[in-house]
Amino acid sequence: MRAEAEALVETIKQSMGLLRRHLDVETATRRLAELNAKVENPDLWNDADAAQKIMRERTELEDRLGALARFDAELEDAVTLVELGESEGDTETEQEGITQLKALKAEAERRQVEALLSGEVDANDTYIEVHSGAGGTESCDWARMLFRMYARWAERHKFKVEIVEETAGDEAGIKSATLLVKGHNAHGWAKTESGVHRLVRISPFDSNARRHTSFASVWVYPVIDDRIEIDVKESDCRIDTYRSSGAGGQHINTTDSAVRITHLPTGIVVACQGERSQHKNKATAWNMLRARLYEREMAIREAAASATEASKTEIGWGHQIRSYVLQPYQLVKDLRTGYTSGTPGEVLDGELDDFMEATLAQKAYGGGPVSVEDVE
Repeated sequence: MRAEAEALVETIKQSMGLLRRHLDVETATRRLAELNAKVENPDLWNDADAAQKIMRERTELEDRLGALARFDAELEDAVTLVELGESEGDTETEQEGITQLKALKAEAERRQVEALLSGEVDANDTYIEVHSGAGGTESCDWARMLFRMYARWAERHKFKVEIVEETAGDEAGIKSATLLVKGHNAHGWAKTESGVHRLVRISPFDSNARRHTSFASVWVYPVIDDRIEIDVKESDCRIDTYRSSGAGGQHINTTDSAVRITHLPTGIVVACQGERSQHKNKATAWNMLRARLYEREMAIREAAASATEASKTEIGWGHQIRSYVLQPYQLVKDLRTGYTSGTPGEVLDGELDDFMEATLAQKAYGGGPVSVEDVE
């Protein structure tokens, strides 16, 4: 094989070796057999919560073990194509094999980064909260664009998306909104997005077509399950009910079904208006508050001056993690990793994985995109 194909094969094999060691294939195979036996038990769903955890773990192990088996088969197929093309002087077949090797290398590297998601709550569902910054209608519209970007990202991953709260802007866009994203490793990926996001564009609201800069903040925090105990005293909280301003038909807009909880010691505020029932909204708001308090505690433990906490001081200049420039040129740049994209339209349509991978790799290895040399 020519040098390009040999280098690709070597990189893929190294990535697969790292994935096998991280997973511990023998132990994972035994555990999957145990879970399959539990799933066959007719009493499994007597405890719905326990059953769901078993099914999630089983699905994850099937996916990871299945991916390794598929990598082996696809690697062999691609190498066969390259060798066949070389032996018969068929450049097209040889190039097809190399294209398959490149795609396999990209997926192996993505899964290698995903293997870094081993934190206590990385596998959990997550809340993504967006707030407009100073700037009125411009910032509200930018917050709406970000909100859509994360919804599209979640849909690309086949995650389930629910709108928990949405407060419309006075003229356009949103002042704030919260998404609940449900799916394996949803929080592990999305947690990289917390911070201030900056947009530069020709304003559609300016009759003089001037360039404007807008800011919006994004906070990401995990859904907390029963394994993690967070003590919240009701006496430390103020609970307000109000009329929902979001979509949902006549009933949701004519009753005080929305709930806002303010945690007085920390100043954390959460709100929920996704349900018609005030009782359900209140229960969800309490869960959101527990999650926010957990996220706050983790941030404090990691470092008092962590980038996440520092970025929360102000939604404006000097605190952004990423810039999106639509005019006078096209560029999205992450200021933490230096990773860039020249296609803002694709990024705003949910193409965020490369940015997330770069941030995860930097956190784990102190550099840019993860490489085999860094891990070894």
